[in-house]
Amino acid sequence: MIGPVATGTLHHVELWVPDIGRAVASFGPLLGSLGYVPFQSWEGGRSWRLGATYLVVEESPALSADAHDRLRPGLNHLAFHVAARPEFDRLVEEAVRGGWRLLFPDRHPHAGGEQTCAAYLENADGFEVELVVTES
Repeated sequence: MIGPVATGTLHHVELWVPDIGRAVASFGPLLGSLGYVPFQSWEGGRSWRLGATYLVVEESPALSADAHDRLRPGLNHLAFHVAARPEFDRLVEEAVRGGWRLLFPDRHPHAGGEQTCAAYLENADGFEVELVVTES
């Protein structure tokens, strides 16, 4: 049971994906490494929860296209806090070994600017995840 949550706290995000197997294979390990736990499972979808927030991936029969394009209107990327640099480095390494592609490798981990430490990762279906170090 989850206690009271603040108004405005993100409840959930649902991503419609072209292939549930690929989505589970890429998002499952990454979300698990970030502390999310499996929450729901059904034939065409899965979800993972962290606190009061959960992320859903679903292969919906109502999809109107067969590919995600983060450069079109709609979702560009999801960004997650990472508490410290050593954890960040481990997460990036695990993600790349798990099939995520590091975007902007020539500027990593400062592709967002010298004052930031972030990794931009893309999975086989074109979904982007950003991992951001939040320590000061």
